[in-house]
Amino acid sequence: MLTLTDNATAIVTTLVSRQSDTAEAGLRIHSTATETPEGGTRLAVVVTPHPEPDDQVVEVSGTRLFLEDAAAVALDDKVLDAGVDDEGAVSFAVLPQAI
Repeated sequence: MLTLTDNATAIVTTLVSRQSDTAEAGLRIHSTATETPEGGTRLAVVVTPHPEPDDQVVEVSGTRLFLEDAAAVALDDKVLDAGVDDEGAVSFAVLPQAI
């Protein structure tokens, strides 16, 4: 199952609280039509007030992630990390879980 670093948890919580007033809101991770150059699944994120009917819901310390089916499969054994650059842009990184 996808896990989050402390940085990712804090950043996702901040993003969601700034963009939605609903308590059920979360960050939805979904696949895009475009594949990565290696043929893998390319993912995108959006803050949404609720999950889609088939989304897998992951909750960590009150932070809610909604994973579309293909995203859930791609992220099943991964760690989500996040950072903010000097200009305030958020970036996410998908890392392998420690064994």
